[in-house]
Amino acid sequence: MAAPVEKPASRGALRLKLGSLYFTGKRYLRWLFGGINYAERPKAREDILPFTVATHATPLLRKLKAVDMALQYNKITNLRLAAARLNGVILEPGQTFSYWKLIGKPTRRKGYLEGMVLQSGTVRAGIGGGLCQLSNLAYWLTIHTPLTVVERYRHGYDVFPDSNRTQPFGSGATCFYNYGDLAIKNNTLDRWQLNVRVTETELEAEWRCSRRPDYSYQVYEKEHLLRGEAWGGYTRHNLLHRKKLSPDGTLLADEFVVENHAIMMYQPFLHAPSSPKE
Repeated sequence: MAAPVEKPASRGALRLKLGSLYFTGKRYLRWLFGGINYAERPKAREDILPFTVATHATPLLRKLKAVDMALQYNKITNLRLAAARLNGVILEPGQTFSYWKLIGKPTRRKGYLEGMVLQSGTVRAGIGGGLCQLSNLAYWLTIHTPLTVVERYRHGYDVFPDSNRTQPFGSGATCFYNYGDLAIKNNTLDRWQLNVRVTETELEAEWRCSRRPDYSYQVYEKEHLLRGEAWGGYTRHNLLHRKKLSPDGTLLADEFVVENHAIMMYQPFLHAPSSPKE
């Protein structure tokens, strides 16, 4: 049974600003002096590694209630800019992939536009908005590989009802520059490569490897729960697991991946209409 989720505390603008400056500075120091061997953007296009391990695509546009479609069209521009910084990145044995270290800060000067940003359960416009779609996809692909996710932040709010969902709830990774990072370490003996492409309709990505993998993974959801909290809101919970399979489909292991909790920003249950008065 998932533990109760407390009602989110309201924080003032000054506290939020100071907190952001503190954690942003802390991240810069970690990048510079943390002793971590980070993957770098290739100076020239690397050859594509021979074996595809995980691949997936997500639609660029979705009709979302009360969300200006212009923000979604701007998001496509943002995704193209960010994808170009990740496409072809090689992750050598022992290296760590840092989403924000590779992409850099999204700014107007770099061509980023106002896209949809989710903050404390509300939708607003922000420069570089929409890049969570890319971090979500990178995380989803990674949990289908033997690469190790060393830093990931779950979405604290479930903002929109499921609409043509093809992945389990909680299978993404939120991102906010630069301290809400997605970090992936290569603890294998093989080279890995992330390829990303924005087509006319979809965001596509794949992890490739220098060697054919010895096994594959199937990710699935367990213990999904919608619950009313004592403070009046609703929350959503689940566990993600994955099956580790041999090439002939034999189950080798069932591994825990992550536990998710989110505050729901929509009414999760349909109520029966009241009976007409006699």
